[in-house]
Amino acid sequence: MTAWTWLWLAWGAMFVAIEGAALFNKTPGDTLSEHFRKWFHTDNKVGRWSWIVVFGIFAAWFVTHIAVQGSA
Repeated sequence: MTAWTWLWLAWGAMFVAIEGAALFNKTPGDTLSEHFRKWFHTDNKVGRWSWIVVFGIFAAWFVTHIAVQGSA
């Protein structure tokens, strides 16, 4: 395995550890999703729908990016 593989695995392990601790802790505002909602103001209708559209566009790009070799 390359150094990049180890770094991505370490990143994933850190995410699991941090999110797991936040879920176990059950303190309001400690999970990534709660931070995302606070940072990007998804607590109102406009903010929520804006992020649904942005995520939909990202998801469409990502699926194409992974499925079609040589895509952007």
